[in-house]
Amino acid sequence: MPYDEELAARIRRVLRRTADITERTMFGGLAFLCHGKMCCGIVGRDLMVRVLEKDMSSAMRRAHVRPMDFTGKPRRGFVYVAPPGVATDRSLRMWVRKGVAFVKGSIRQR
Repeated sequence: MPYDEELAARIRRVLRRTADITERTMFGGLAFLCHGKMCCGIVGRDLMVRVLEKDMSSAMRRAHVRPMDFTGKPRRGFVYVAPPGVATDRSLRMWVRKGVAFVKGSIRQR
């Protein structure tokens, strides 16, 4: 399944000043990695975001958000955000920053 190229360009703009960002095809879409760990990505038209465990319940209460269920079983710490949930630059920036915060939190725990 192809991924949303326009969303990819918008994510790149959000991440342009973030250190050590790479991209990799994963989950049939595109993943953005920070320090080698996935922070967010695109599957079809949906944004996929890693979310800190402490932020998961509040993330799930937001409009246009659902658990990531790529294999039919929800994955802990991952959410999908449908296109209306990232329609504005502000909302996209908020979600991408949550993904980067997840990576930075996991790096600090080492």
